[in-house]
Amino acid sequence: MSVRPYRDIHRRACRKIHVGKVPVGGDAPITVQSMTNTVTSDVKATVEQVQALERAGADIVRVSCPDQESALALKDIVRQVEVPIVADIHFHYKRAIEAAESGAACLRINPGNIGSAERVREVIKAAKDHGCSMRIGVNAGSLERDLLEKYGEPCPEAMVESALNHAKILEDNDFFEFKISCKASDVFLAAAAYQQLAEACDYPLHLGITEAGGLRSGTVKSSIGLGMLLWAGIGDTIRVSLSADPVEEVKVGYDMLKSLGLRRRGVTVISCPSCARQQFQVIKTVEMLEERLAHITTPLTLSVIGCVVNGPGEARETDIGFTGGGNNTHQVYISGVTDHRLKDADIVDHLVELVEKKAAELEAAKTGAPAPALEPAK
Repeated sequence: MSVRPYRDIHRRACRKIHVGKVPVGGDAPITVQSMTNTVTSDVKATVEQVQALERAGADIVRVSCPDQESALALKDIVRQVEVPIVADIHFHYKRAIEAAESGAACLRINPGNIGSAERVREVIKAAKDHGCSMRIGVNAGSLERDLLEKYGEPCPEAMVESALNHAKILEDNDFFEFKISCKASDVFLAAAAYQQLAEACDYPLHLGITEAGGLRSGTVKSSIGLGMLLWAGIGDTIRVSLSADPVEEVKVGYDMLKSLGLRRRGVTVISCPSCARQQFQVIKTVEMLEERLAHITTPLTLSVIGCVVNGPGEARETDIGFTGGGNNTHQVYISGVTDHRLKDADIVDHLVELVEKKAAELEAAKTGAPAPALEPAK
């Protein structure tokens, strides 16, 4: 389906960098990130979590390197995973050098926090020697003392000034392979800071509402803050910060991008909240479908509507549609067209089979291979 003009999002023009093999910025797709919460030096646990994030679709994964053991553990971790690893560094310049030498694809660091100009140059040299990019990570909760004294409190102007000060240190050392984040737990503060930063530079921006909260509250908060920015065309890579399983961060990130038409991965289920008109158990059916279809990565849409009031209209806009009908006889649509009825059969099994076949058909179309035909309904 073509994109209507009112859905157009004109992304902010910026330079492109690379985090390992993953492009960020420019014309690259908006990437989805997460961060491990294991002890990094526990290589087995960290690798298992990174691999779980890979399966969920994470493009980039960040790990914390608070000590030498963690920084050196990256060597074993990087060998066992596919996604590029970002080493989270705060104050010790040697951890950054060790992480670069251990195979990190990117260093999350604030150059002004790691000491003398000579130490900064050592870190930049290590990054250049080992093909690392960097992320300048400004946070409202840890602004420099002089900026807090100047502005009186964390504010967008202070955050942007901090980001640009750190960026200048890298620029002065002929290093430009970096992106910037300007995070805050306050939605308004974060959004305003990113809007000002977007106008002040042309570097890729990493979006996040930091310390957003638990799964539900953090999802809502992040969706509001990041949604506003993404809708305005701001943002090149995102991380949804949740006090939850990191895999949930990736799922929410993709759902956010899918809702804005910026990137699609897997099955988008369009379903009604159910009411007295429903002709089958919509809520239970959708829960089971989302679980059973989680393995599919091919972008496609499935509408599951409990009755004929909105069902046919939604079905016209989706790859597969399902509308509840009377006498346990329901209507199935394929590519927006009425296809067959389903009576006295397992709805979930039937829709899973249709979606899996449709996904295989779409994947085959990409490669030019013969498309598997959908079997006639029984």
